[in-house]
Amino acid sequence: MSITPFVKWAGGKRQIMNKLLEFKPKAFKRYYEPFIGGGALLLELLPSHATINDSNKELIYIYKCLRNKKLFKEFVRICKLHEEKHNEDYYYQIRDLDRKKRAYSQLSIPEKAARCLYLNKACFNGLYRVSNKGFFNVPSAKREKVKCFDDENISKLHKYFVKNRPIILSGDFSSAVKTAREGDFVYFDPPYDVVGEQSFTSYTANGFGKDEQIRLRDLINELTAKGVLVMTSNANTPFIQEIYNGFNIHIINAKRMINSNGDGRGDVEEVIITNY
Repeated sequence: MSITPFVKWAGGKRQIMNKLLEFKPKAFKRYYEPFIGGGALLLELLPSHATINDSNKELIYIYKCLRNKKLFKEFVRICKLHEEKHNEDYYYQIRDLDRKKRAYSQLSIPEKAARCLYLNKACFNGLYRVSNKGFFNVPSAKREKVKCFDDENISKLHKYFVKNRPIILSGDFSSAVKTAREGDFVYFDPPYDVVGEQSFTSYTANGFGKDEQIRLRDLINELTAKGVLVMTSNANTPFIQEIYNGFNIHIINAKRMINSNGDGRGDVEEVIITNY
């Protein structure tokens, strides 16, 4: 069953999927992805036992709708409504809902999920970015029409999630792997280490700095001691090379597709790091 990610997400992995498949374990038990994003590797592997997590709660609302038949039906209905009502004024009306805390808190899960997907499809360059107050702040892409999803693909996604019922979490990456045991496979795709102005880490209001990169490395050491199979991606920087000294580090070329400046997109070096 061929399924593709339902969102365009900064750091999406479809372009380097052949390399991820080359370096993944030959066999594993359960699958974990603590920074799920668009879930490209999950949707390539389609594991029967999976735990996914992301600190972006709005994104996780979409995954929860995919796993629940009742929520999914309402989610699709609201997405279609957004498509019908779309214009410049409507975009900013929906975008600014998170600035009204009481009103936003009263939205249902399908309403929050549909808002997240609509904004992703209608905003500039498909970029999910929030301010330091946690407000979505990407301007409109000024499209005349917006389509939230491909009907066939979203139906396949729904069927996979309903059949396999992956565990869906929205918390710290360390909490997402607490149940990982020997023989399980964890793929970490964190916000990348900063490379001048080339990096993008504004997925959440808190960002993801070098202290977090070290905390992730320490967690990978703990998982390694348990016999958990771990693969992680990152930018090829001296800092990442240093903190992962002793692991298997594979340097690959990738294209950076999301950048507010078109001249800032192009080939970059990334690393795929494994403990096996």
